[in-house]
Amino acid sequence: MSALNIPLRTSVRLGRSVTAIGWGAFKIGRNQGAKYPQAYELPSEADSVVLVRNVLALGVHAIDTAPAYGLSEYRVGLALAGLDPAVRQKVFLSTKAGEQFADGVSQYDFSRTAISKSVQESLARLQSESVNLVWIHSDGSDLAILRDGGAIAALDSLKSTDKIGAIGFSPKSPEGAAVALLDPRVDALMLEFHPKAQEMLAILVAAEKVGKAIFVKKPLASGTLDPGAAIPWILGHSAVTCVVVGGLSIERLRSNASLAV
Repeated sequence: MSALNIPLRTSVRLGRSVTAIGWGAFKIGRNQGAKYPQAYELPSEADSVVLVRNVLALGVHAIDTAPAYGLSEYRVGLALAGLDPAVRQKVFLSTKAGEQFADGVSQYDFSRTAISKSVQESLARLQSESVNLVWIHSDGSDLAILRDGGAIAALDSLKSTDKIGAIGFSPKSPEGAAVALLDPRVDALMLEFHPKAQEMLAILVAAEKVGKAIFVKKPLASGTLDPGAAIPWILGHSAVTCVVVGGLSIERLRSNASLAV
């Protein structure tokens, strides 16, 4: 597979470059409770491994997963295992903590103990000694999570031991995003931002001023927006570090990633 020359972006707090387009690994692990307009079948384990490796071969080196994505972390780990060290070194791997999904229901725990345990379990599934970034995956109680402080403290402790490279917060509200932005331990924010969701625009401007990374989730509003219009619009904002798109089609990912080239 021929690789695209996807531009790299970075931020002061991230410490390394990331491809402007990233890939979200939700659909290789979970199809229950998914907020997509159409149902889909989970790919097999073998097909999932091939897909992840094709994503990397395409030149998309940022991969985002989570414990709440069902089998996703385990399957990403299988795909990364045994890669040529030079290829593996290029991968920017992020996962999340705070949410677990079982029997069709999400459960949330943002205590320091739960976050530490979650990350250690993620590392085992990912077959990795460390990950580049861990997001606190908010359930909507952004301010309560941040004021309690246990979740961020847990990640800060793991960062001090080089288990994680950077600390991220994925808020649901502009108010939560603003408080997270002011926390000196938070390196990155993951925000929903596209032409039909511009509530976070002021956060982007502020984040760029202080060198914090911005990753964009749901850039196509769960598949309801035209990529040809949405992706260039999002990347037109210099504060955006990486646009995370999902999906099971490598052809569609190539089409979406080519919009950044």
